[in-house]
Amino acid sequence: MNVIRPIVGQWYRGGTNELFEVVAIDDHDQTIEIQYFDGTVAEMEFDSWNEQLLDELIDAAHAPEDWSGAVDMEAEDLDREFEDNARTLWSLPNDRSLRR
Repeated sequence: MNVIRPIVGQWYRGGTNELFEVVAIDDHDQTIEIQYFDGTVAEMEFDSWNEQLLDELIDAAHAPEDWSGAVDMEAEDLDREFEDNARTLWSLPNDRSLRR
């Protein structure tokens, strides 16, 4: 059995390949609060976590690079044009006024 303890702030991948983060652990109620990548919040009992571990349905995962999972907005909805290498004026190499 692969022992994976729930850790607040750690990301995991579930049995149906869904990505979720542990956001709270309640030792008194023996529950784990999780938030899926799409923003849905759910609660899992310690026993359920352990059963899924036995069935190898939970695995540790890296945090998603795309933070927009829970944000229901497309880039076009922001009414802005995005550039790949946009720089702000204060960060130009010639601007030494902010350097010491």
